[in-house]
Amino acid sequence: MTNYVFSVIHSEKRLLVALSNLPRLHWSTLGEPTSGIEHRWSSQWEITLDRNAAPALPPTDTDLWAISVGTQEPPYALIRMSGEVAALPILLLRRPNAGPLAVDFHSAWSAIGSLRWGILSEDPPLPGLRPAAQGRPPLTASQALGLGMVGIGSAMQAVLAKARAAAATKATVMLTGESGTGKEVVAKAIHRMSADADGPFVPVHCGAIPENLVESELFGYTKGAFTDARKDTPGKFREAHEGTIFLDEVATMPVSAQVRLLRVLQEREVQPLGGGSPIKIDVRVVVATNQDLWKKVQDGSFREDLFYRLDVIPISLPPLRDRREEVPFLAQHFLNRKAREHGLYPKALHPSVDPLLMALPWQGNVRQLENAIERAIVLSATRAVLTRDDFNFLLDRVPEGEALVSSLPPAPLFGDTAPSSVSAAGIGAGSGLELKGAIYSSYGSLSDLPPDGLDLNQVVAEMEKKYLLQALSITRGNKKRAAELLNLKRTTLLEKLKRLDIQDEEAPEPE
Repeated sequence: MTNYVFSVIHSEKRLLVALSNLPRLHWSTLGEPTSGIEHRWSSQWEITLDRNAAPALPPTDTDLWAISVGTQEPPYALIRMSGEVAALPILLLRRPNAGPLAVDFHSAWSAIGSLRWGILSEDPPLPGLRPAAQGRPPLTASQALGLGMVGIGSAMQAVLAKARAAAATKATVMLTGESGTGKEVVAKAIHRMSADADGPFVPVHCGAIPENLVESELFGYTKGAFTDARKDTPGKFREAHEGTIFLDEVATMPVSAQVRLLRVLQEREVQPLGGGSPIKIDVRVVVATNQDLWKKVQDGSFREDLFYRLDVIPISLPPLRDRREEVPFLAQHFLNRKAREHGLYPKALHPSVDPLLMALPWQGNVRQLENAIERAIVLSATRAVLTRDDFNFLLDRVPEGEALVSSLPPAPLFGDTAPSSVSAAGIGAGSGLELKGAIYSSYGSLSDLPPDGLDLNQVVAEMEKKYLLQALSITRGNKKRAAELLNLKRTTLLEKLKRLDIQDEEAPEPE
């Protein structure tokens, strides 16, 4: 008898453990009878019942919300409530004798959200449904910058939105755009935003691999498959298992490799060169091209069936000339990054540089801008501020470059003129003598003193304020750099800002 009781208790415990792992179904009957069907469903669902005519919100851990449908239109409270459960799957249950659905009936209930219709019967709803991913707001500019992208313009916001949507799935992504628009940066961003962010990111430049080695590089080979194949090699696809493989310039891939790539995309398995069993892989595929791949299909150099396999989520990257509003932000981003790479103290761009950079055509797009910033940093030596003159080399390959410069606003270094006696490192020393010298140089010689005299302290204060504001503008609000530019201590700069009533919102300073 004791053994029997123990066996029953043990069985009940196992049953409770099993039930605790069941998906959870919340059933709102809206006052309709259940006829005890919930007991027959309990083997596959953990069920909570809401028998009231006025519905209540399902528990937060609900996997499926079932709702009995007996009226032409859903209660208004139910429509309002559906907005609070986001993407929770909803199953509408109708009795077998309810008859066919009218169009108006279906439209009225579709106001609740994403629905499935079912017949109320003893057969339980299929388990396995889970809430879909919650909708996420667009990436902020700082979040995009953290991924290596500047996304303040509408064109790049559209790119970021598509990239984020693609990252939530395993769908194949095709990135198109001119050379230098940042296709690999977007591919890395998709990988970093995905659930496989901890997995490998394997970039492959298809155009840089000799044609006879493309297949072995991508799909691997076994020992003895060809001359010099001394050991088994996994290949790039297997290296990217549980991660992302990025195939850059996929349009250059030879036709033989295209056939094998098509099979990989279809079967999600790799067949190494030299034989052996196919190997299953779990990998996200992102491809990129700066060519019109559809034209390649039409001229017969690219397989049409492979094109459709790759063109699942197409994302077109706009050229830099179509998003000029982002140029100053990209320039500052590269300025900080390149300074760190070369072990230099971060420099600043004079505001007069922005109009020049925004007016250039940038045939090489973002890559050309990055290289231009790096060149200017290296050649500017120890100067703290890059001026328009540091970027004159960009005009050499621009048609009518002189006309372009003449159409820009003037670019003084400091003040309305740029006296040679005033240097970036010598303005505003602690004693104020250098600053007064700059004032005299800017206003002219001492013989220009007005007959009635002037208030020297007021003139000094005005010029001091002017240079302080310019230094803050040049360094984009970074007070530490502004103080170094003016040869001041940071505390002295803060005292002057306070004394001259220059507003300080105490915002975090950019790095």
